[in-house]
Amino acid sequence: MLITKFSTNYTSPVASDETPNGVAPRPGRILALDVGSRTIGLAVSDPLGITAQGLETIRRQNKRVDFSALYHVIKDYDVREIVVGLPLRMSGAEGTQSARMTAFAEELRAKFKLPVHLWDERLTSAEANRILRESEMSIQKRAAVVDQLAAVLILQNFMAHRSSTTPDCSTDAPEL
Repeated sequence: MLITKFSTNYTSPVASDETPNGVAPRPGRILALDVGSRTIGLAVSDPLGITAQGLETIRRQNKRVDFSALYHVIKDYDVREIVVGLPLRMSGAEGTQSARMTAFAEELRAKFKLPVHLWDERLTSAEANRILRESEMSIQKRAAVVDQLAAVLILQNFMAHRSSTTPDCSTDAPEL
C-alpha cells in the first residue's frame, strides 16, 4: 500500500514513513484533515513542520467541490504532505469509517501526487470538545471550530511522532 498508517503509539508506526518512491518528502508544509460526513477540519504546519495552525473548515458538498477546495488549500500553502485522521475503534481495530478514510486517502494521493499518511485520530474530537468547553466558548462557536481543532491535534501528534523518530542532528554540528 502506498499510504502510511500510524498508530498513536508514537514509537511504532504501522508502516514506514516514506513516500511511494522510497524517498523522504522535501521540507514543506503538512496539511492535516479531520474528515467527517458534513465537514473537513483543516490544519496546516509552518514550513519547518514545527507548529500547527487551524484553517477554515470545509463544508462538504460533493467530491468534486471538496477536492477543489482542498486543491486551493494545497496550492495556497504549498503543501508537501497530507495527514488524514483514521477513525479506529477504541480497541484499535479498523471499522467501516476506517475503510472509508483509507479509500479517501488513496484518492488524495492519486489526485494530488503527494505523500498521504493515515493517523490514528481516536479521541481527538473528544479532546477538542474538552478544550473548547474549558475555554467557556459558546456552543455555537464551539461547533464552528471543533473540526478545525481536531485537525490541529492530529497534526500536532503526527509532527511530535515524526520529531521523536528523526535522528537529532544537533550533536553533529561543530562547536562555535
